[in-house]
Amino acid sequence: MDLKLESLPTFQDRLVPKGTRLAGWAALVQGLGLAAPVRAPSVVAEGHIRGSRRSEGGWTVFDKRYWPGDKATDHLSFALRHEPIDLLILKCAFYAIPAGEMATLARAAPTGAFARRAWFFYETLTGTTLDIEDAETVTAVNALDPKAYFTGASHLSKRHRVRDNLLGRGDYCPIIRRTETLEAFMGRGLAQKAAETVGRTGKHLIARAASFLLLADSRASFEIEGERPPRNRLERWGRAVLRAGKDPLSPDELNRLHGVLIEDTRFIKAGLRPDAVFIGERGHNGDPLPEFIGARPEDLANLVAGMLAANERMRESDLDPVLQAAATAFGFIYVHPYQDGNGRLHRCLIHHVLAEREFTPPGMVFPVSSVMLDRIDDYREMLQGHSGPLMEFIDWQPTPDRNIEVTNNTTDLYRYFDCTAEAEFLYSCVARTVEHDLPNEIDFLRRQDEAQNRIMEIVDMPDRLTQNLLLFMRQNSGKIPKRRRKNEFSALTDEEAKRIEAIYNEVFERE
Repeated sequence: MDLKLESLPTFQDRLVPKGTRLAGWAALVQGLGLAAPVRAPSVVAEGHIRGSRRSEGGWTVFDKRYWPGDKATDHLSFALRHEPIDLLILKCAFYAIPAGEMATLARAAPTGAFARRAWFFYETLTGTTLDIEDAETVTAVNALDPKAYFTGASHLSKRHRVRDNLLGRGDYCPIIRRTETLEAFMGRGLAQKAAETVGRTGKHLIARAASFLLLADSRASFEIEGERPPRNRLERWGRAVLRAGKDPLSPDELNRLHGVLIEDTRFIKAGLRPDAVFIGERGHNGDPLPEFIGARPEDLANLVAGMLAANERMRESDLDPVLQAAATAFGFIYVHPYQDGNGRLHRCLIHHVLAEREFTPPGMVFPVSSVMLDRIDDYREMLQGHSGPLMEFIDWQPTPDRNIEVTNNTTDLYRYFDCTAEAEFLYSCVARTVEHDLPNEIDFLRRQDEAQNRIMEIVDMPDRLTQNLLLFMRQNSGKIPKRRRKNEFSALTDEEAKRIEAIYNEVFERE
C-alpha cells in the first residue's frame, strides 16, 4: 500500500522543515488519514545533513539515507526502529493497512525482530489474528526495548516469539520512556530518605506532622479545583486519603471513594457518568467552549477496567511506585469517568499507589497536592499538553441542556498515552515532599515545642494560648503584635514579653 505524501508547508499546525519529507508516524498519519496527533514528528531530508539526525523546531530531521520508501509498511518499519513508540498511531495504522499486507510483512522475514514485533503489536492491539503460522523457535525479542522504556514483567508470546513487557494490555496501555530525569529521581532513594526521616523522629512528633501534612494535602486538593470546603468535609476526605492503599483498587473501590467525596448526590449521579463531560468555559449565552473532553460514557466501563488491569500489571511487575502512580492517576484523569470529583480522585490514586507499594511511610501522606498547587501553572500546562492535541480529533456538538455530545468514536484516544512528562512532574513533586516538606514540618514542630516549653518556664500559660502566641509572632516577624499585647496578653510584663520574643527569635532563626 503506497502512501501518497504531498509536499506540505505545515503538518498538524507545525511548519515542516524546508527540503524534507514526512517519515514514520507523521507519514502514516498524513498518508493514511489517521485521526491521531503526532507528538514527536520526523522528516527525512532530501539531501545530506551533518550527522545522521538533528533536532529542528520540534522535528527530528534524518539524513536522506534514512528514507524508508513509499509504502505504508516502509514507514511502519522506520517508526518502530527510529521513533518513540506510539501505540495510538500504531493501532490506527493497523486498521488502515490491509491485513494481507501485514501478513506478507510477517512472512517475508519470519525470524526477523522487526517483523515479529510488528506482527505481535498488530494482533495485540487489534485483537485480530493474522492467517499465518506461529513463529519458528528462534531467540525471543522484547516488545519494548528496556534500555529505552520502563517495562513490565516479561511474558513470552510463543506465537510471535516476542516478550510482552508492556505496562498494560492491548486494550489499555501507558508508555513511559527512560529519561535522564527519571533515572536521576529514581537514584535519589526517596522512599529510603522518607523512612529514615520518620525513623529518627519520635512517634508523637511524627503523628502530629502526619496530621498537618494530611490536612495540607486535602485543603490543596480542593483549592486546585477552586473550592474551599468546610472543615468537616476536609476531614472526611482526609480520612479517605489516609485509608489509601488499604483496599485493592476496583470499580467498587473507586465508586466508594467517589461517594466519600460527593456526599450530596441530588444533582450528581453516583458511579460512572451517564453523559459527556468537558472542561472549559462557556459563551455569553451558556454554550460550551471545551478545552478538554472526557471519554464517551459508553466507553467508560471498558476504559476503567483497562486502567485497573494495567495498574495491577505494573504492581505485579514491581515497576517503580512513582511511575506506577503517574500512569494510573493520570490515565484516570484523562478518561474522566465521573460527573464531578475526578481531579481529587486522581490525586487520591497517587496516594493509593504510593501507600500500597510502601513507598510512603505507614500513616504518612506526602502532600503532593500542595506542591501541585504551588506549581499550578506547570500542572495545568502538563495536562493540557496531553489533552490539547486530542481535541482536533474529537467531534462534538452542543446539547439542548448546554452540555456536549461526542459524535465520533474516540475510545482509542484514551487507551494509549505517553506518560513520561507526567511521571517526571509527579516525581519532582514527591521529591520536594520527601526532601523538603516532610523534614521541614518535623523541624518546625520541634522548634515550636522547644519555644513553647521555654516560654512556659517564664510564665504559666495554657498550651492553647501559648500556641496562639507563637502563631501571632510568626505572622508578625517574631514580635508580639501590639493589638494582641494590649488584649489577650496584657497580663505579660514588659520584661516577660521581651524574653519571650528573644526565645522565639533564638529558636526559629537558629540553623
